Amino acid sequence: MTITDEFPVAEPDLTRLRSRLAAEAGDLIDIAYRTLDSPVGDLLLAATRTGLVRVAFRSEGFDAVLEDLAERFGARVLEAPARLDAAAIQFHEYFRGDRRSFDLPLDRSLSIGFRGEVQEWLPHIGYGRTLSYKEVARRVGRPNAVRAVGTACAHNPLPVVVPCHRVLRSDGGLGGYLGGLEAKRTLLALEAS
Repeated sequence: MTITDEFPVAEPDLTRLRSRLAAEAGDLIDIAYRTLDSPVGDLLLAATRTGLVRVAFRSEGFDAVLEDLAERFGARVLEAPARLDAAAIQFHEYFRGDRRSFDLPLDRSLSIGFRGEVQEWLPHIGYGRTLSYKEVARRVGRPNAVRAVGTACAHNPLPVVVPCHRVLRSDGGLGGYLGGLEAKRTLLALEAS
């Protein structure tokens, strides 16, 4: 039995209580997060004190993503939407077609080694443009690392912000996408319009 079972709290009161807790916790929070509706489904945005560290699709399981972040960064993970207001605004602008790139502080600590190099390079692919995995491998100076580029895209912790959806197979096929192929199609169509 939880305290809310014994002493029911109305939903608006619970929402106010969560907001107050998030505001008072301030710098004690290791990971602040919020969810966001989007044309590609619900997204989870999570940030450390350094910046946005993770964007997750519902298909990844938000609880699993938050548990992974808690293990990596510390157990103090709290829904604190206000800390991610700037990110939410930029996502809304992007999905409306008013923004072509993101200007947010990023925490790239989940992007290491060659994967990190690829993920750091991906924003060079312009809005509405695409490159093949092979072309990306060549441009990051590792022309034989085509599969490794694919792996870097598949493990991108910041999809949409770091535009791995702009990378296609050499034959023009979509390849894979963490959020699913329909999400990749939607993002490419949004940028093509």
